[in-house]
Amino acid sequence: MDVSTEALEGAFWISAAAILALLVLSAFFSGSETALTAASRGKLRAQADKGDAGAERALKITEDNERLIGSVLLGNNLVNILATSLATALFTKLFGQNGVALATLVMTLMVLIFAEVLPKTYAITNSEKAAALVSAPIALVITVFSPVVAAVRALVRLVLRVFGVQTDPDSHILAVREEIAGALQLGHSEGVVEKEDRDRILGALDLSDRTVEEIMLHRSGIEMLDADADPAEILSQCLESNYTRLPLFRGEPDNIIGVVHAKDLLRGMYRQMVGANASFSDLSSFDIREVARKPYFVPETTSLDDQMRQFLKRNTHFALVVDEYGALQGLITLEDILEEIVGEITDEFDPDGTQQVRRAEDGSFVVEGDMTIRDLNRAMDWGLPDDEANTVAGLVIHEAQSIPTVGQVFSFHGFRFEVSGRIDNRITKLKIRPL
Repeated sequence: MDVSTEALEGAFWISAAAILALLVLSAFFSGSETALTAASRGKLRAQADKGDAGAERALKITEDNERLIGSVLLGNNLVNILATSLATALFTKLFGQNGVALATLVMTLMVLIFAEVLPKTYAITNSEKAAALVSAPIALVITVFSPVVAAVRALVRLVLRVFGVQTDPDSHILAVREEIAGALQLGHSEGVVEKEDRDRILGALDLSDRTVEEIMLHRSGIEMLDADADPAEILSQCLESNYTRLPLFRGEPDNIIGVVHAKDLLRGMYRQMVGANASFSDLSSFDIREVARKPYFVPETTSLDDQMRQFLKRNTHFALVVDEYGALQGLITLEDILEEIVGEITDEFDPDGTQQVRRAEDGSFVVEGDMTIRDLNRAMDWGLPDDEANTVAGLVIHEAQSIPTVGQVFSFHGFRFEVSGRIDNRITKLKIRPL
């Protein structure tokens, strides 16, 4: 064997080894990209809190996804192009002009199988474990390629700006809350997450986006006590009421002067009647204002999250809602906010609480007009919009652009609405059926 033959064989094996090493690097970059982008930051945080240094590094380098992906793609493309070039030169020497086509076919299969599909499949299957393992070398790659990646990022933003596309490098593609909501919806559709669990978590996440006005009891449904009424009449009204706290007004309902708790009222009347010669007639001199507590007013634009914090801070469960002019609009309790998380809470004083939606014989659903759209969506797993109205009746009035009469039928948002009850200008009952 002459020197030229030995040199040719040596060059062949060196090129083959170089191609193999470059394919291994390509597999590393492909798997690292998939692992670091697919890994759950929540799981990585849990592992980091347990002392996993790899998970801590993975969290740090994934904070800037644009820089991470830019560095990995730069390394991946560099090794792929170099491997393909070496293979083309090698196959050209061995097979002549046919070597170009053969090198293209062979490298496509090699890159696809061993540098793309195989490492990415492993990375998806073990994303958190793989992310922790590759975090150290990828951090080094990011540091080495950072000047080139920074230049590429600047060029990309400049080109996008020419076409009117503005980029924000500090923004995430999806907010954390949206990621959680999406995961819950996906889990429910696959049967992994129960509907009740999904609704509770989504309800808690939505508290900051919803206002007191959306869930308050409207002023038309508030039970009130008249401060000028006879004490015996006030006592009878409190005993017959399903509520333990009642607003106290004087003159007109908008003039709220206090809130009366049933326990305070009974204690006060009991003290008025205690004595050797006391009788029920002694209640005539009872002043209800002495047991009334100072009313707590909140604006209707307060978020449910803030209002719940205020309830807990003030050790109270009851607030009166006013608009920007100070006019009474309704009332809200801590229970109303909790119901947005856990669903309807009923007790022995809420006999109709479980009858909000009833199935009619014709297959439609009978719904009270004052039922909120959110509660209906939660109960039936529907998707009626609640942007323009809070209640089902309000939605029908908004879409009809008028106050419908009994018997009128409307079709919108994929449902058929039939007005089956109305008192004055208020829709009290509807029949709803999906189209």
